[in-house]
Amino acid sequence: MSRVARSRLLPRISALSFCAASPAAAAVSSSSTSAAATAASEASSTSGDPSSQQPPVARKPWGTLKVAAFAAVSAAVGATGYASYAYSLEELDQMTREFRKKSKHPIPEDASGFEKFQAMAYSAAMKAPVATIELYLDVRSQIEDQIRGFSEPVSDKLLPDRPPQEQHVLTLVLDLNETLVYSDWKRERGWRTFKRPGVDAFLEHLGKFYEIVVYSDQLSMYVDPVVDRLDPKGNIRHRLSRVATKYENGKHYRDLSKLNRNPAQVIYISAHALESSLQPENSVQIKPWKLENDDTQLLDLIPFLEYVAMARPSDIRAVLASYQGSDIAAEFIERSKEHQRRMQEQKQSGRIWRR
Repeated sequence: MSRVARSRLLPRISALSFCAASPAAAAVSSSSTSAAATAASEASSTSGDPSSQQPPVARKPWGTLKVAAFAAVSAAVGATGYASYAYSLEELDQMTREFRKKSKHPIPEDASGFEKFQAMAYSAAMKAPVATIELYLDVRSQIEDQIRGFSEPVSDKLLPDRPPQEQHVLTLVLDLNETLVYSDWKRERGWRTFKRPGVDAFLEHLGKFYEIVVYSDQLSMYVDPVVDRLDPKGNIRHRLSRVATKYENGKHYRDLSKLNRNPAQVIYISAHALESSLQPENSVQIKPWKLENDDTQLLDLIPFLEYVAMARPSDIRAVLASYQGSDIAAEFIERSKEHQRRMQEQKQSGRIWRR
């Protein structure tokens, strides 16, 4: 046998001998080949058969109900919010009164069977809306009562009844901070409260003509000690603190209509009168005091206030309106000088006439 033939036969003989020596390997090889062929045939057969594919996952029917429920709740909340913003409790009660009354209308005895059935069906259908409206009105009433307890003055009569012998006396309401006193803080000494120049003479003199009231938006635990040091002689008759103010839009307002006094006989003096009072027609605004030593605002007002107390006008608001836009103390002095000049002219003309 030639060398070339021997080189071609040797690989075949070695392969045959290896298969004969390893029957298990041959079996594994044949089984894997058949398994792969079977899988391929199954894949090809199932790919063309739509019945053999897995059915698609069906959507749950609750999805639509959830969306509808969410939309209904959102609409109800929106309607409730709009009604709370746009209408007062009294207006909503008036608007829904007829609707609630019709749902509870008694069924006449002489009504026909169909009419009775119709009335019962209508009453049953309206029971839930009416109950919801009544629940809303009740809850809102309770909430507004709670809020009113914090925002409204603690009473409609902040001052006690005036004695009969003082019915003609005017009421002078004075703000505390930056009007009568000023509180200042420094690191080395902490808080200190200073009296405005002339405040002692102001209170002592006008206490003879007016019922003096101090009004502040601070707590009584602060107001009382300050007033005690400010007025040791007791010229200030009444003190009103934060609980006597009306809280609105983040600010505490003085509501002079709750003083239990005739509004025509009340004067309110404050460094922030037009900003802190609900009755600007009763207000006199002066310059805020912040520790200026040459301040004379309170002393300058004494002549005007004394004159008003002696003149006893029927409505102090008309007097204050005549000074609107001007410095009352300076304007009063000018008017007084003009009045004296006219009186002198009248006297002189009277003397000439008698001659």
